[in-house]
Amino acid sequence: MAEYNLWHEFKKGLWQEIPPFRIALGMCPALAVTNSATNGIAMGLATFFVLLCANISVSAIRKIVPSQVRIATYVVIIALYVTVADMFLAAMFPPISKALGPYVPLIVVNCIILGRAEGFAQKHPIVPSIMDALGIGIGFTLSLALMGSIRELLGFGSILDIKLLGNWFEPWIIMILPAGAFFVFGFLVAIVNYLSSKKPAETHGH
Repeated sequence: MAEYNLWHEFKKGLWQEIPPFRIALGMCPALAVTNSATNGIAMGLATFFVLLCANISVSAIRKIVPSQVRIATYVVIIALYVTVADMFLAAMFPPISKALGPYVPLIVVNCIILGRAEGFAQKHPIVPSIMDALGIGIGFTLSLALMGSIRELLGFGSILDIKLLGNWFEPWIIMILPAGAFFVFGFLVAIVNYLSSKKPAETHGH
């Protein structure tokens, strides 16, 4: 039963609660930095790192933090890991850090991070909290990578800076603009909702 529960905590973030398509959290980075696959993956991994570390920390101290300062404590913990992620990107990947701009520091107020800390990690032991963070983090990273890949392919004709479409392709400039993020996001949400509505019907039919 314990193994089944851990698997459930992990896999829910890959579909059932995948952000931002199923739970509309983390919208700011999803729309702002996904004009390329590289930026989407980088932001997803930075968020993943902060989420995992925050979940572990919050779960570890959940029984000793007074309820009156719980949220403030979580924000300080999250800010610590965001600072680490921001400094790492700035030191090791300056172009990516510059491209992401202020959105890495804004992970501090990302609703996914605080939501998992308050809604899950502070109520569960460390191992389930790790599995929760792994599922949600991977799901979020894949979501941003998918959005970034679609926008980059249609906006530049490439994915990960690898040219896939020839000179015949006329780039869709709108895809690298903010409006393109809303179009792609809406399209993917529609697909996810459609597939989700089909699954119960198929299960019921069998």
